[in-house]
Amino acid sequence: MIQRPFRSIALAGLAFCVLMMAVALGLEHIGGYEPCPLCIFQRVAVIVAGIVFAIAAIHSPAGRVGKVIYGLLSLAAVGTGAFVAGRHVWLQGLPADEVPSCGPGLDYMMDILPMQDVVAMVLTGSGECANIDFSLLGLSLPAWTLIGFAILAIAPLRMLWLSTRK
Repeated sequence: MIQRPFRSIALAGLAFCVLMMAVALGLEHIGGYEPCPLCIFQRVAVIVAGIVFAIAAIHSPAGRVGKVIYGLLSLAAVGTGAFVAGRHVWLQGLPADEVPSCGPGLDYMMDILPMQDVVAMVLTGSGECANIDFSLLGLSLPAWTLIGFAILAIAPLRMLWLSTRK
């Protein structure tokens, strides 16, 4: 039997993405927590990473180039999510007088503004993103998401490491 560690890593990454989304959707639909714009961007990053992991698992390239491409694409998605989660944690740590004012909702911005303006406005922060509605063991949900992205980063890094092996 041929051992395919690349496929196993991609499937593990995909499973972790599914777990992250299950927790997020559970908190939203069962717990009643409404996601802020930064939370939505983090979800998009998880979904994109999950799609890359799924395609990588299906394709399971034997060659170095494919492993590098999937590793870099998934690392880019995970890194983007970690950046957004880190920004979210930073916003939540600001003193109350330094928190940006609440802007329009994400749906409204998506309807009237070009995408690059929406991204810029969301990343500069919104007062609603600074609210801590949920915490577990003293960490807010964005802090847990950042930890999740750090764990998830192991999969693309392992993919890239596998690409260097003969």
